[in-house]
Amino acid sequence: MSAELPKILARHELDFGGRFHVERLDLRFSNGVERTYERMAPRGRGAVIVVPMRDPDTMLLVREYACGPHRYELGLVKGRIDGEESPQQAAVRELKEEAGFGARRVTILRAMTLAPSYMGHQTWLVLAEDLYPERLPGDEPEELEVIPWRLDQLDQLMLREDCSEGRSLAAMFLVREYLALRARGELPPDAPQAQDLGA
Repeated sequence: MSAELPKILARHELDFGGRFHVERLDLRFSNGVERTYERMAPRGRGAVIVVPMRDPDTMLLVREYACGPHRYELGLVKGRIDGEESPQQAAVRELKEEAGFGARRVTILRAMTLAPSYMGHQTWLVLAEDLYPERLPGDEPEELEVIPWRLDQLDQLMLREDCSEGRSLAAMFLVREYLALRARGELPPDAPQAQDLGA
């Protein structure tokens, strides 16, 4: 299999408005085969999903209205990166807006995608630790309920009907494994490092 990326022969804008930017790409693969793909190109600078740790064993979830399935969903703090914000800054802002906490230490664990075959959007997974109470006004229509959940009880959470968002579920398990490796002193040398933000 070739590691050479397909060449983009032409790019066609299919949608200029709304939340999604849809484009069609005419591609030529390294073996000469040509195909047309459609994708939702990213708007803005991406988003963050935050795993706030109340203590080494307990994360904080939020219960928020989800318009898609028309119900309340239990998941993680998340939101888009605004303006010139870094993912760290966006994570702390969203945490203050949605859960009423700031974080003195954050770690960017990785970028995550939803459906990379046709979406270019990336969400940065951020671990937030050393929390302190602070609330900022957000854009939510109602205050979100904050629910502590122990990492060793993820098996009970993953089968709940009201906890179905894939990014949240993946993020919780990734953070649990990262924290377990860190506690055992087994993180590889190139593992993501925490950034201290102060109070």
